[in-house]
Amino acid sequence: MPKKESTFMNMVVALLTITLVSGLSLGLVNDLTIGPKAKAKLEQKVNALKLVLPTFDNNPVSDVIIGKSDLVKDSIELFPAFSDSQFVGAAVVGSTEKGFSGLIKIMVGFSAEGNIENIVVLEQKETPGLGTKMKDESFINQYKGKNPSAFNMKVKKDGGEIDALTGATITSRAFCDAAQVAYDEYVKNVEVLKVAKH
Repeated sequence: MPKKESTFMNMVVALLTITLVSGLSLGLVNDLTIGPKAKAKLEQKVNALKLVLPTFDNNPVSDVIIGKSDLVKDSIELFPAFSDSQFVGAAVVGSTEKGFSGLIKIMVGFSAEGNIENIVVLEQKETPGLGTKMKDESFINQYKGKNPSAFNMKVKKDGGEIDALTGATITSRAFCDAAQVAYDEYVKNVEVLKVAKH
């Protein structure tokens, strides 16, 4: 049987077929994973709320308020917390693109008085072993119990009160920026949060 001659048209058809099959396969996989990804993000948010807020009995996710800041691209989520219909605080998602590797997104929990209860890192792509240490308790403990109205949330190199992570000053500054964005949104929206539907 004689060998088929390779032509430009045969190569184009083969390449087009491979591209079409690959594209359809990727589209199908993407469609199949959208639901589980959304569910995983919601679970991450719910778990973070439990870690950063004072004890609450409402559903902060259903009571979420969406804010907007000129400092960040995305909208900002504010989750009010109530216990026996009393406002006990709120969790605010703060973010910045100023991290060493880009986006840093954190959830900051505030008491009704504006003190930081706790902080959880939601997203980051910082250098393993350096910037990723922002998740460590020793770093986050510097913020706990502090009220940003009287606490300078900048690294000490910039005149603030935060000890920067060793070898990760850019990450530390970005974390401070994200925490400040969260606090500013909390202050701007606190009156709305206090009367949020619950």
